[in-house]
Amino acid sequence: MKNIVIFASGDGSNAEAIVKHFAANDSIKVKCVLTNRINAGVHQRMESLGIPTYNFPKEVWCDANEIVRFLQKENTDFIVLAGFLAKIEIPIIKAFTGRIINIHPSLLPKYGGKGMWGHHIHEAVIAARETQSGITIHYIDEDIDKGEIIFQASCEVLPDDTPDSLAERIHALEHRHFPSVVEKLVNGLD
Repeated sequence: MKNIVIFASGDGSNAEAIVKHFAANDSIKVKCVLTNRINAGVHQRMESLGIPTYNFPKEVWCDANEIVRFLQKENTDFIVLAGFLAKIEIPIIKAFTGRIINIHPSLLPKYGGKGMWGHHIHEAVIAARETQSGITIHYIDEDIDKGEIIFQASCEVLPDDTPDSLAERIHALEHRHFPSVVEKLVNGLD
């Protein structure tokens, strides 16, 4: 059995899609969700799905050694960032090199880096009059949103798009593709 741990900061719709995708899988399991926000909506979503959530304060995430010990205790094979809005610190990256991925709501390398998350991205894409946006699934390394790209999917940016309408289409891409990309990567682990 391969164990996935999800990191999330928000309402958890991608985490929910991943949990549901693996619900009947006999070889891959979502073990738990770690958060950095006590009031994140992901707690309620996971409770309804029977997945435990654990909140760690900022100072624990910044030091990260306690997180690494927790992940090792949980026999973590793979880490999925699903709307996690904090930098992954070096101890976690070193302990799980090549086994941490993120989903980003733009076609990286455009609109990545510090401050580029959620509606900020969609506002920037629309302001730049881009004709395409999409999602990027990538490995995590020491630089924010610069890890090796694994998968991208795109959608059209419509002339009358608002950040909310574009976000809706981006979420549809995330929910459609993220769980199957995770499954492919976890199945490829040694």
